Amino acid sequence: MTTPQPKYRRIILKLSGEALAGDKGYGIDSEMMSNIALQVREVADLGVQMAIVVGGGNIWRGVSASARGMDRATADYVGMLATVMNALSLQDALEKLGVDTRVQTSVEMSQVAEPYIRRRAIRHLEKGRVVIFAGGTGNPYFSTDTTAALRAAEIEAEVILMAKNGVDGVYTADPLKDPTAVKYDELEFMDVLNQGLGVMDSTATSLCMDNNIPLLVFALGESGNIRRAVMGEAVGTMVRRVKV
Repeated sequence: MTTPQPKYRRIILKLSGEALAGDKGYGIDSEMMSNIALQVREVADLGVQMAIVVGGGNIWRGVSASARGMDRATADYVGMLATVMNALSLQDALEKLGVDTRVQTSVEMSQVAEPYIRRRAIRHLEKGRVVIFAGGTGNPYFSTDTTAALRAAEIEAEVILMAKNGVDGVYTADPLKDPTAVKYDELEFMDVLNQGLGVMDSTATSLCMDNNIPLLVFALGESGNIRRAVMGEAVGTMVRRVKV
């Protein structure tokens, strides 16, 4: 009997800052971080080339700070630094498990991480290293969802895996507030934009659609889900340019 092979050769895993906070809602939950690191190692052991984009919402939210009167660009730069803190924490958790990693930042800080260089990132992936992209795009007014879409296009990733904390896909409404909400198995990007489903912001959604990069939204909390997603099992909601 042949061993099942991964569906994807190169992927982007998008982790929100809130996912790293676990049930605490703020900061970094060590148990959740360990769970994520174990799942990442599981996928890396399959030979899948994996890059990770981390958010910073568990430490700082630029939009919220801007709403309270802080200059928006400054607030977003603080948020970029929060993503670097998360990336370094994730790198430490992965390397404790023997996973070779590199952190690349869009905001240069050579004492703690490499600058983002596309060709170098691809070379790391080809050598089997997990690459963690931090610092967003390096520009204010862009979310880490947009970073994930941009980096996926640049490194020619075959899919973006959007791991969510507390929700297992895309629904017609917020399932935590509306018990009648129905989960989608598959969607088109235009559906997401037209219905305002909030999967990712419109800039990121358009970038994925224009570059034909599918997006799989699934629950992070269940152990082994990242591996299931990579193997092509039916988890979460698949968002494509055109439904199959």
